[in-house]
Amino acid sequence: MFTIKKIAIAVFSFLMLTACTGTQSNQGVSKDVLMGAGASFPFPFYSKIFEIYQEKTGSKVNYQAIGSGGGIRQLFNNTVDFGATDSFILDKKLATFSYPVLHIPTCMGAVSLSYNLGPGFDNIIVLTGEIISDIFLGKIKYWDDSRITSLSPQNFDLPHLKITPVYRSDGSGTTAIFTDYLSKVSSEWKSSIGSAKSIAWPVGVGAKGNAGVAGILKQLPGSISYLNHSYSISNDLPIAALFNRFGKIVSPTSESITLAASLDVPIDTRMMLTDSSHPNAYPIVGFTWLLVYQYHPDRTAEQTEDLKNLLLWVVNDAQVYAEDLFYSSLPQNLIVRLTSMIETIK
Repeated sequence: MFTIKKIAIAVFSFLMLTACTGTQSNQGVSKDVLMGAGASFPFPFYSKIFEIYQEKTGSKVNYQAIGSGGGIRQLFNNTVDFGATDSFILDKKLATFSYPVLHIPTCMGAVSLSYNLGPGFDNIIVLTGEIISDIFLGKIKYWDDSRITSLSPQNFDLPHLKITPVYRSDGSGTTAIFTDYLSKVSSEWKSSIGSAKSIAWPVGVGAKGNAGVAGILKQLPGSISYLNHSYSISNDLPIAALFNRFGKIVSPTSESITLAASLDVPIDTRMMLTDSSHPNAYPIVGFTWLLVYQYHPDRTAEQTEDLKNLLLWVVNDAQVYAEDLFYSSLPQNLIVRLTSMIETIK
């Protein structure tokens, strides 16, 4: 029998194979195809909804998952109709763009902590933000460290296995979300490492994209990394439960992810959702955004209309597909605001 999870895994695997055989950059904006590039964090969601959009409208969307940094660069260089990022553009960088840029959230996703403790070990471990920070700082070196074992259920033992942190080697919005969380829960991390799309990791091995990280995790016993929750599920990787700021043990679910956004979102939507103030929220959650020029003189009226139609469909109709792909849909009050924002594109 096919479950939703099995179907999602099959679709995800096919789409990843298709994406990997494509080009990694776009040379100019096509009149017939809307071109986009950027974050790999929402790639399973975008792949699915852009395929459905083409089936419903006949309009094709070519999206390349090259990382948030690449998406921002390609929008800046005018080689795409839209960029995509999981880390909003800061004011200083935003001022360098020739025309105003809109940040349009498309869904919310969790960053999972996945691990490989050897063949047959699929128990759910429990971690705190401070322990995660110390693992990625290289201060906790083995899985049977008493700080980890004291949090895990007593009916299983953790192996004496060296911990190998795996991190994103490319500029990544997933990294920005993860390091923003670590900077909030660990003063040492904040002062010595900080948060950004790309940082100098103290220890571990790097891999490109969420798919690359998942590949290493599956092959390397003792490894741990941060992944878009959809990639953890699709690759059948174990996922740690985390203590949130209220001391509650929370796993990433549609409900716990959605609760992270139960707060006031600024007009320009640029905000981080990590370490939420909601007592039942999963603590490592982020928006993912499509980036578009609000105005661009080289964009034709037809291109503008095609772009607006796509964006309106994504923030409204496409939200129903988010949960089956292990994301969370946007709050209704935010959708209303985004619809008005999209209508300002000229």
